[in-house]
Amino acid sequence: MTKSTLWLVLLAVLLSSYFVVAEPDKKIRIYHDSDYSNHNESALAMKMGFMTALAHVDHKVQGFNIEFVEKDHRGNSNRSLLHMRQFLKDPEALLVLGGLHSPPYIKNRTYINESEILLLVPWAAGGPITRYPNESNWVFRVSIDDTKAGYKMANFAVDKLACKTPHMLLERTPWGESNEKTMRKALSNRSFNKEELKVTWFNWNTQLNRSKIILRDIVNSPADCILFVGNAIEGQYFVNAMASLPKNLRLPIVSHWGITGGNFYHEVKNQLESHVSLNFIQSCFSFKHNPLTDEAMQVIKEAKALFPEHALDLKTLSAPAGFIHSYDFGKILIAALRQTPLTGNMKQDRKRLKSALENLQQPVNGLIKTYKTPFSQWEKTNPDAHEALGLDDICMASFDKWGGIDVLPNVLQESR
Repeated sequence: MTKSTLWLVLLAVLLSSYFVVAEPDKKIRIYHDSDYSNHNESALAMKMGFMTALAHVDHKVQGFNIEFVEKDHRGNSNRSLLHMRQFLKDPEALLVLGGLHSPPYIKNRTYINESEILLLVPWAAGGPITRYPNESNWVFRVSIDDTKAGYKMANFAVDKLACKTPHMLLERTPWGESNEKTMRKALSNRSFNKEELKVTWFNWNTQLNRSKIILRDIVNSPADCILFVGNAIEGQYFVNAMASLPKNLRLPIVSHWGITGGNFYHEVKNQLESHVSLNFIQSCFSFKHNPLTDEAMQVIKEAKALFPEHALDLKTLSAPAGFIHSYDFGKILIAALRQTPLTGNMKQDRKRLKSALENLQQPVNGLIKTYKTPFSQWEKTNPDAHEALGLDDICMASFDKWGGIDVLPNVLQESR
């Protein structure tokens, strides 16, 4: 081989190496459609939990780098729909991680499923979200489900608080409406007369003066406890309004977990310390459990290393359920991706990943539990097919004096 030929060969090798190195990294994008404006605590908790799970595979899968994209819908269903449309136009977008609010996914459910958008829901609890009425169902949930949450709240009020005349106080949204149906059914199963079960509706952005008027009407009725479904912003005003009443007129509040999605505790700390009774639902895991599992200990270590700027204390983290559910969902996703050869054709890869989620071959160790086939193919005779958590995974809870969440033992008899 002549010198000139040798140089040509070497040049070809160098150029080849250059283009291999310079070729853009293969990517898959995960869109996080959430409320980063009004309920930033919940959005951030979900992001941190999900990314902590993905750290197990160094945020890579099959040569693809996983990119997490924050999309702030601000609690607005139309903005959420815009994000779904942006997702479909992105050739590297694999799936959407949902957020706190149910209304966007209830309102846009037909579009999501007809467009074959793979949506993983770690928070929003509205019952219809995962129950699209045919097998083309692209929404999966690792969270509390309102077809079960109302039973837990109602039974706790009756069994633990000895409530004789519960009054429903619900936000006027599809989420509130789905909870009304569940709680009416739960209470009628406990021999309550449906006609005697009263409900008061409130709108988003209900503030202190309106909250006081609403509570004044409720305490002047036969009600002896309140079943509350609302988010942190409105919830803080109702707790403040309750604290403004004389102690002998205050009613215990049994709340959905929406109140834990923002800066709620720090806004009502003094009111809770002045003897306002408040309990709320959570999934049955807490970083305050003692002793913690090996999985939980490792998660704490990984999360602190991954997010040093937040000085994480997972025992007092705001919106801890967002972290817990998203972490478990991330672990389930990793297991499903191991069963899904990725091609780079995202439409095709979504279909394969959906099938893998419905047919997981190996158990997945999570924080809440070990998931054994958490999902199956959806059909009308199996309405919980895309629900990873059941009634046994839901507990009642309360705040401690530092804002941490104490999960109560799940010992009450459930009536369904």
